[in-house]
Amino acid sequence: MEYYLTKKVEGDFDEIIENIIDLLATHGFGILTRIDVDHTLKNKLDVDFRRYKILGACNPRFAHEALLLEDKLGVMLPCNIIIQEHEDGSIEVSTINPTVSVGALNNPKLDNFADHVKNILKDVLNKL
Repeated sequence: MEYYLTKKVEGDFDEIIENIIDLLATHGFGILTRIDVDHTLKNKLDVDFRRYKILGACNPRFAHEALLLEDKLGVMLPCNIIIQEHEDGSIEVSTINPTVSVGALNNPKLDNFADHVKNILKDVLNKL
């Protein structure tokens, strides 16, 4: 099983990001962080890199529930979503697969939680 969920999408790169943010909001997620990897690499290393953004998404209620079940789970938060434009112009959106990442903790109390979050993230990808 892959550690990520992914989908190729068509459209304007920035509009796709806004669509993701809107879709996540319908499930109670907000964006805690936005990382412009391409800009950071240019500024820090003076290298050119394809458009590559990381959104750090969090649903406070889910985070609270999960942290009550596993206090070290914060190392896996927030749920990262990447939007990248490949050299051929195609755009791919990928997100963490919570059942794989949380499954590494071997805490069965988190299984239903991880499945629920995975289904939400799949729904977001499917609606793009």
